[in-house]
Amino acid sequence: MKRGKNYQESLKLIDKNSLYTPMEAMELAIQTSKAKFDETIELSVRLGVDPRHADQQVRGAVVLPHGTGKKVRVLVFAKGDKAKEAEAAGAEFVGAEELVDKIQKENWFDYDVVVATPDMMGLVGRLGKILGPKGLMPNPKSGTVTFDVAKAIADIKAGKVEYRVDKTAIIHVPIGKKSFGAEKLADNFHTLMEAVIKAKPAAAKGQYIKSVVVSSTMGPGIKINAAKVLE
Repeated sequence: MKRGKNYQESLKLIDKNSLYTPMEAMELAIQTSKAKFDETIELSVRLGVDPRHADQQVRGAVVLPHGTGKKVRVLVFAKGDKAKEAEAAGAEFVGAEELVDKIQKENWFDYDVVVATPDMMGLVGRLGKILGPKGLMPNPKSGTVTFDVAKAIADIKAGKVEYRVDKTAIIHVPIGKKSFGAEKLADNFHTLMEAVIKAKPAAAKGQYIKSVVVSSTMGPGIKINAAKVLE
């Protein structure tokens, strides 16, 4: 794949054979972000787990101290008082059967996170094949299946991110925007890595954190020294 001039220029700033400290990596990610828009800074963490086994799944959620810099639209499946609570807490969309119909019939995806009260999961389960592949299915582990909808919405709006290991044993998570600056990005990075390390499955053997790479939306990857992730 042929890369543009900006990418080639950015590549010259990175030593491919070096492992950077988290702070050095954040500074480089900002330096190598040359697009005209405020690029997202994303983290990719390769784990020493086999995601084919249920007891080696790594999944959870954490509130980043400085948020993600993205406005998040929340859809809540709830009824009665819980629906009113969700509306008061700032959810963009609140409903029940009518929202299920809209998603099924119109292939509607104008939202970023889905929250549901536990009593609604029988209904929401019908959307498994639609929401599941997009990573939108509510899940108790990520705090999106709960009766405390106000707290769930507040956390999401404050910068809560979900992390989940994919089929290739990698977690991809945005940790902020270029405009945040290196210090805030490093804070978010440390918070996320602490959560991922705590989520290590008991069945995982050997080295757990295999590699850590940070990059901007359009920029090259920068390798972080895995031994220094929590320094």
